[in-house]
Amino acid sequence: MGERQVLRQTTSKHNPKNVVNLPMYVNPDKNKDSGNLRWILPYCKPDLPRVAGAVVLFCVNDAMALTIPLITGMLVDQVITQGHTERLVHLCLLMIALTIIRVGSRYGYQMWMERFGQNSIYRLVSDEYEKLHELDFTYFNHTRTGDIMSRLTSDTDAIRHCLSWVSYQIVDCVVMFVGALCVMFVIDWRLALALSCVTPFIFLLTRGLSTHAHPLFYAIRNSLASLNSMVEENIEGNRVVKAFVREPYETEKFDERNDDYMRRNMDLAYNSRRYMPWLDGLGFSLQLITLGLGGFLVIEGYMTLGNLVSFNSFLWMIDGPVRQSGWLINDWQRFNASCIKIRKLLTAQSRITEKPDARESVKQAVTIAEQVGGTHPPTPDRISGEVRFDHVSFAFPDDPETPILKDIDFAIPAGAKLGILGETGAGKSTLVSLISRFYDPTLGHVLIDGIDARDWPLTTLRSQVCIVAQDTFLFSDTIGSNIGFGADEDAARDERYIQRMAQIAGADSFIRSMPDGYDTVVGERGVGLSGGQKQRLSLARALADDPSILIMDDTTSAVDMETEAEIQRHLREMDGSKTIITIAHRISSVKDSDLILVLEHGRIVERGTHEELVARHGRYWDIYHKQLGLQSGASQGF
Repeated sequence: MGERQVLRQTTSKHNPKNVVNLPMYVNPDKNKDSGNLRWILPYCKPDLPRVAGAVVLFCVNDAMALTIPLITGMLVDQVITQGHTERLVHLCLLMIALTIIRVGSRYGYQMWMERFGQNSIYRLVSDEYEKLHELDFTYFNHTRTGDIMSRLTSDTDAIRHCLSWVSYQIVDCVVMFVGALCVMFVIDWRLALALSCVTPFIFLLTRGLSTHAHPLFYAIRNSLASLNSMVEENIEGNRVVKAFVREPYETEKFDERNDDYMRRNMDLAYNSRRYMPWLDGLGFSLQLITLGLGGFLVIEGYMTLGNLVSFNSFLWMIDGPVRQSGWLINDWQRFNASCIKIRKLLTAQSRITEKPDARESVKQAVTIAEQVGGTHPPTPDRISGEVRFDHVSFAFPDDPETPILKDIDFAIPAGAKLGILGETGAGKSTLVSLISRFYDPTLGHVLIDGIDARDWPLTTLRSQVCIVAQDTFLFSDTIGSNIGFGADEDAARDERYIQRMAQIAGADSFIRSMPDGYDTVVGERGVGLSGGQKQRLSLARALADDPSILIMDDTTSAVDMETEAEIQRHLREMDGSKTIITIAHRISSVKDSDLILVLEHGRIVERGTHEELVARHGRYWDIYHKQLGLQSGASQGF
């Protein structure tokens, strides 16, 4: 079960960025159109020998269970009725031995089946998690977090419960029911036939319960996912809720979803109430028939008292499955509903895919470019940083009629600095997302070192294009570990390197002022830090990754002007091999760029250096004038 952990450790030794694409345990397209049992089987195959051992112990257990009532009957007839008291000890010792064997075998196969279920679910959850890493932003934009969490937790647990417990319980019920009925026919066919007349009604009621339960369980799963999404959203946004005093409103929303979840479960309970009393009643009728008709047959001399005692002992093997069938059907339908939701996740298709021969294509492109003297990366595994947008237009896949970017065309050489300015919603963040292939352009091409971004291996591209996003995310870990998150192993362990990156990002001073310095544990999403502190840590993390292209998406919006100036100075002091793209609303963040783009409604309306754009008195000048004014601009060297 640890083969992928071994593969991860082995591969990371040869991969400086620790980028390891692990294969999934099962191809998602395998048995894509099959039933749920056949679909789950490949996850179970490695543990089938364990199941085979469990089956042997299961047979031993059921054989003992079917034998003990016969010995009980012999004890009544031979010892009590016939007076052979010398056989009492032998028969009792035999029953004790058989009971010990039965208990031991039952415990053994239950533990093996539990291990079988746990191992199978381990592989399934691993594939779910691996699949989530493969999917693009479009999937996460349209799938609630609560839905994903439900598929990874409650849905997988329903499948585990079915594999580990429901599976052998169903077989046990069938074997006990059929086996007991056969032995009963051998003991007395008249009484057994009378009991058999009840079974068709049991099967009809069981089928009705199953048919009506399936859609109810699916509705419960959807309602639970909605409830989880709402709770997860409120936990993340608890500060906003408190700031706007919206606790009563959010409580009302929660009560609505909680009430819906309760009503879905009550619908299932009403369905059980509709069928379970009849099933329980039929189970009671079996006892009534056994005692009534069996007692009559004993009085008339057609049966011995021992046979009636054995018959009555076998009755729980008939009555138990009848009573349990309803609950097992509910568990089975829960399994089916969970399989449907997980299969939807595993078969979801990412719009961003890597070409099978991506590495070879890049090598070939580099070789040809070297021969003809064209632009190319220094090696097939290292990007130099030249970026070119060739008449790029983009619309989100779910809304193709609304273009976000329109005919974007520009180029910057490796090591240059690009500034992008524009109002909120102008398309700035979307533009840089195309560089790291979070999305693909609808029209045109994005070229990295003269090679289409779609031709680069995703791991190579994304490991060397680093985005410091607007929405900073910090893990619940130490500050040092957060900064070294994307760095290779040697750099992540080098304290001086981590501190140097923090100094460049303007974070070293406030980190040292914290109780444990770089070993201070920050809360999830950076709880306990200010917005500016989180932005600086996020920038330090990106710098530690040593990217060829560094994209700062409004990274210094939450820091003061003095700190921003210090960060800009440190970035200028870095070697000029990095291409730095800065998205900002403040002109002070982009004024030193080699090229500045002004975006409006997805179009480039102006381009040039700071001096050129100021001299034109166009849109850039308007923004500059509003932000700084002519006098303050002059005083600050603008």
